[in-house]
Amino acid sequence: MAAVQLAAPPDPALGMPGRTRAGSRLGAVARGVVLAVAVWGRGALAQAPFDVVRVDDVMAPMRDGVRLHTEVYRPARGTAAIDSAFPSLLLRTPYEIRGDEIVRQARAFAAAGYVVALQNIRGRYRSEGTFTKYSVLDAPDGYDAIEWLARQPFSNGRVGTWGRSYAAHTQADAAKLNPPHLKAMIVNQGGMADAWDHAVRHGGAFELGREMTWVWQEARRETADPVARARLEREKVEDWYQQLPLRKGQSPLASVPEYEAYFLDEWMQEGRGPFWDRIALAWKPYYTQTADVPMLHLGGWYDIFLRGTLDNYLGLRAGKRGPVHVAIGPWVHGGNGRTYAGDVDFGAASAIEGFEVAYHLRWFDRFLRDMPTGVDTAPPVRLFVMGGGPGTKDPNGRLQHGGSWITGRAWPLPEARPVRYYLRAGGGLGPSPDPVAGRTTYRFDPAHPVPTLGGHVSNRVKDGAYDQRERPDFAGSRAPWLPLKARSDVLVFETEPLDRDVRVIGPIEVVLHVATTGHDTDFTAKLVDVYPPSPDFPAGFDLNITDAIQRLSFRDDRASRGPVVPGQTYRLVVRPFPTANLFKKGHRIRVDISSSNFPRFDVNPGTGEPPSSSRRQVVVDNTVFHGGARASYVVLPVVPD
Repeated sequence: MAAVQLAAPPDPALGMPGRTRAGSRLGAVARGVVLAVAVWGRGALAQAPFDVVRVDDVMAPMRDGVRLHTEVYRPARGTAAIDSAFPSLLLRTPYEIRGDEIVRQARAFAAAGYVVALQNIRGRYRSEGTFTKYSVLDAPDGYDAIEWLARQPFSNGRVGTWGRSYAAHTQADAAKLNPPHLKAMIVNQGGMADAWDHAVRHGGAFELGREMTWVWQEARRETADPVARARLEREKVEDWYQQLPLRKGQSPLASVPEYEAYFLDEWMQEGRGPFWDRIALAWKPYYTQTADVPMLHLGGWYDIFLRGTLDNYLGLRAGKRGPVHVAIGPWVHGGNGRTYAGDVDFGAASAIEGFEVAYHLRWFDRFLRDMPTGVDTAPPVRLFVMGGGPGTKDPNGRLQHGGSWITGRAWPLPEARPVRYYLRAGGGLGPSPDPVAGRTTYRFDPAHPVPTLGGHVSNRVKDGAYDQRERPDFAGSRAPWLPLKARSDVLVFETEPLDRDVRVIGPIEVVLHVATTGHDTDFTAKLVDVYPPSPDFPAGFDLNITDAIQRLSFRDDRASRGPVVPGQTYRLVVRPFPTANLFKKGHRIRVDISSSNFPRFDVNPGTGEPPSSSRRQVVVDNTVFHGGARASYVVLPVVPD
């Protein structure tokens, strides 16, 4: 896609103090990170940390005349902005730009010698235009914002971008158009490689809980209609998970029709096609034309965008001079600075020290200031391997699972070797298949789906690591709050207690031979680290590591719904997100197979109709074959000591 030059001149108002607010020196934040910075453009050398002033209510022009609300943080002495040109940093978001974390970062970066621009995307808060989630206009707007910022008199023309989640998507969208002045990026937990494959849809299923909860909370926050807001506040989204299919005009979302339309459009777009290849929903088709700049991709083992983070690293590293790096920690969405995910703690080392400021500045100082911070010579892959901890409770009641960081030159790790663990009759999981063919059949009732207990979720559907036991604070759970392994529709296959530590690091694949009495159904696979009973956890702890779903009608990576013949056997591949976990000696490796994970995913009605339109549900018998010619197995990437 050809780059478009901007005709808009620099905003002269930003070259003067304008409407500013003085900021504090932030010495405690920035001191020791940057001792001195060369200020380009005027030839002066200024000492950091600086004071900071904020320029409010700047309206940055886009190519179609729409203006986006922007706030600019500038290095200053006292209350006067320094009249010199600095490298610039840009964050674009649909959320509040006065949020605590964003403001802390902006002020600290400015104190360290950067001009920082925070911008709301079109249609949000005081920005003009109309908002649509994952809009195709986010890419040209991002391009225009970068080039606008680079042209300002206080900018030296070198622009970096940063941000998490939606602010990572906006970075990716702008980079796909290769803006000339973009020079460095930190893409944190976002930038979808393929929204049909993860984050919005997954294995043919729809990420119901995440998408429905997001539109509910954003519609409530953004609507100007007090009656609509009151209705969305009064009626809980959790109560509407079960009232499916959600029909146009028949739910509280109807009072905010633009959000209702967004949700229904994505839910009803089952198959691959132009809808999912749009620039805002996929990075893969745009890797070649993406800006060739230093990129750091950050992800979490329990993050909804994990697969995209790793796919983007591989796809962009393959064709760019870069450097392109990736770092994955044991985090949920947005948990980079925390040591825990859900009810499990991974130790002090798991949180990135100084993540908000110092960690970012090492990357930007190297590639926007040419300072020797060492990040370019570090190995490009940095992974936190979960596990190995004492397994006791910490003061907050969390399981101490522990873990440690490793580095590598490639992903997947070259030393990882694929090891098959076969599903065996009676619930065993081992290195060899049963010599005699067998099967296990269970009854799946769509009206009573298996509840989501953590994992790769977000938006108030609890994400992270949890004991796999139903409890009142998880949607879909029921009394008497038994473990999921007690359900008749959850097949449990586990090893004997391990006689040594087993390190699993990399992509995972579950190969099943299956059949159903329905005209369609889903199969889920979950990898579990089984702790033995202990004084702190008398019933043990069934720790979810990673999981996935595959709709049978979308088997074999097909782009559209295919027929399912009741009783026919199919080979089905389920691909959980990659992981890195040490299964400790004495633990068991377990694989759970079922047919639902709700409300994370929509529930297959078994009728052969899309869940977004089917008003019927049928109980089906699902069969998993094991042994003989139809052996089912999981492939785990095992890394030797």
